[in-house]
Amino acid sequence: MQPISILGPGAADLAATLADRLTGRVAVVRRIEGAADSGGEPAAVGDTTVDISPDGSWVGRGAASDVDALLDRFAPDHDYVVVVGYSRLRLPTVLVGSDADPADTPGDVVTRAPTPADVDVAELLTALDGAEPWVTREELVARVERSAAADRSGAIATFTGRVRARDDPDDDRTTHLAFEKYEGVARDRMDAIAAELTDREGVFEVAMHHRTGVVEAGEDIVFVVVLAGHRAEAFRAVEDGIDRLKDEVPIFKKETTETEAFWLHQRE
Repeated sequence: MQPISILGPGAADLAATLADRLTGRVAVVRRIEGAADSGGEPAAVGDTTVDISPDGSWVGRGAASDVDALLDRFAPDHDYVVVVGYSRLRLPTVLVGSDADPADTPGDVVTRAPTPADVDVAELLTALDGAEPWVTREELVARVERSAAADRSGAIATFTGRVRARDDPDDDRTTHLAFEKYEGVARDRMDAIAAELTDREGVFEVAMHHRTGVVEAGEDIVFVVVLAGHRAEAFRAVEDGIDRLKDEVPIFKKETTETEAFWLHQRE
């Protein structure tokens, strides 16, 4: 699923325009200034619309307490989520208005414009094609469950790697990790590993994803999901998959602690 954040005056109007141009299932999450009216639903935009107020109340279809939870919820069955009034790490972001400052924006700014009418929607859609998708473990599980061999499967095994705040109680706390990868090369190598694991007897489907950009302490980094006939094949493929991903896929990691920042490969 591909998310996009829109900030500034007229963001809701631009979201509606963009939702009409996107192909596939589109969810829209909008920030509102007052309390959400639980007695009614917001004006529909896209296939799913949710409004969230600053106090965390919301109205719409679905149940979630924050934007990240909504993104996770929509990922398995939506192609896009347009987020209005919020920005966060790893979200491509559009800034509308002359006072907008990219330095104050957590997400990656892909377009700036003084008004919504000045945004070139075609260029924005092209930028989204190359942006980092929002992928969850649940989305990958749903993907392998759609395999033609699903009726022969008796096991789904998963691995989730996350940002560890510290190895030992006395260590400096890690605040976040930043990941960079060779575009195309990393994805091709992961696809090749998945294909080679799927060639094993009893393994029917393998999916893997590694997030890039800044990932904060406690957040998920990497997923490996295996659909197999039995648990033994599933467990072996998951372990080999994450080991090979770490050894063979060109992804570079920079760690930032409370006292320093350093690239991990420079310390090995």
